[in-house]
Amino acid sequence: MRLPSSIFVSVSLFTAETIAALYLSSTYRSAGDRIWQGLTLLFTLVPSVLVQLTLIFIHRDLSRDRPLVLLLHIFQLGPIVRCFEASFIYGNASSTEEPYVSITRKRQMPKDGLSEEVEKEVGQAEGKLFTHRAAFARTSVVQAFLGSAPQLTLQLYVCVLQQDVSVGRGILMTISLLSIVYGALRCNILAIKIKYDDYEVDVRPAAYLCIFLWRSFEIAVRVVVLVLFSSVLQIWILPVVLLNFFIFFFYPWILFWQSKSPFPENIEKTLTRVGTTIVLCLLTFLYAGINMFCWSAVQLKLNDPDLINKSQNWYRMAVYYMLRFVENATLILLWYVFQTDFYRYICAPLLVLQLLIGYSLAIFFMLVFYQFCHPCKKLFSSSIAQGMWECSELLCLLCQKRNTREPDDKPNLEPSSTFDNDITNDTLNESQNGITSQGFSVNP
Repeated sequence: MRLPSSIFVSVSLFTAETIAALYLSSTYRSAGDRIWQGLTLLFTLVPSVLVQLTLIFIHRDLSRDRPLVLLLHIFQLGPIVRCFEASFIYGNASSTEEPYVSITRKRQMPKDGLSEEVEKEVGQAEGKLFTHRAAFARTSVVQAFLGSAPQLTLQLYVCVLQQDVSVGRGILMTISLLSIVYGALRCNILAIKIKYDDYEVDVRPAAYLCIFLWRSFEIAVRVVVLVLFSSVLQIWILPVVLLNFFIFFFYPWILFWQSKSPFPENIEKTLTRVGTTIVLCLLTFLYAGINMFCWSAVQLKLNDPDLINKSQNWYRMAVYYMLRFVENATLILLWYVFQTDFYRYICAPLLVLQLLIGYSLAIFFMLVFYQFCHPCKKLFSSSIAQGMWECSELLCLLCQKRNTREPDDKPNLEPSSTFDNDITNDTLNESQNGITSQGFSVNP
């Protein structure tokens, strides 16, 4: 039985960030900055409440007689209580005889084209620890992108306005960045284990390192770009943020309405239709919050029983990173054009270059992870390099066909346009069929 180290890390980050935020809010109150104090407390208490609700929902405490545990959740002490409970289960696992065990069957990673199925006995203690790990993996994502990410953005914005990094703000920003990166890492591991549930997944240290570097560069650059842009164009940051949020919030719902599938009713048997709708809205809210700052490894599919899209190919990831790179570059260039004398002590061209290189490094480490360090790369029918190459070929074909059109030739305008459209459709179909046949059959 493995040590529940992920639970200890989650609780440590949650506790440290809460204490640092409360201390910083007290300093804002002493300085008379009521607005910064209120926002700091808001980005601390709201995700804390959502974390408590997530733990209660996963452990199904409402259907069990546990009034003390529910009371501690009300006092925002749920993660600490769950950590002690998991530690107690782990400590007594070896000294307590298991009255009942279950059998699980997992397939090993293919070796020389062969994959063996292995049976494993799972006792009650290990099953309870598994539930705790799964709960904290999800709460880490909630805390990271609904609490730590807005908190980091706010505190960095205050530092830019005041041209000062106090000790309290520096500590809180460091903990928040670590919390976001850890939440993104848990999101990646969670996506792998959900999509490859039939296999025994073993994530090696090299994979953790690649994910950590990938997410660190991606999130840090994204936050800095948003803060710099908002510092010179305060009015335009709201449309940018809302547009990003609404696109990712409504995208799963649009796909669900287009599929004409019945409304999901298998999330939780005790939930009514209204309760199910609320849970799905909160899930898509979290999905939008993740994609605001980084690529979401878990893709929602509301018409699937597991609510997860397991048939994703490289095309969607390539489109996301290309559009995000263009957006980040546009925002930072707008900051460079409209910057004021406030930034006279900063080498603006060097900062722009560093941010662009930082995001390029994030994409590089992402490619390294999927190409060499992914624990299930043996299941890929093609590598990410081949998938990205196919996507780039498709985009080049689209650009070439658009450039070869001759709209000035009026007598032959309609036949030529029809002919070109037929060629373009045939080329697109062949390219997409190539991507589908050479892309991977399971989602990374």
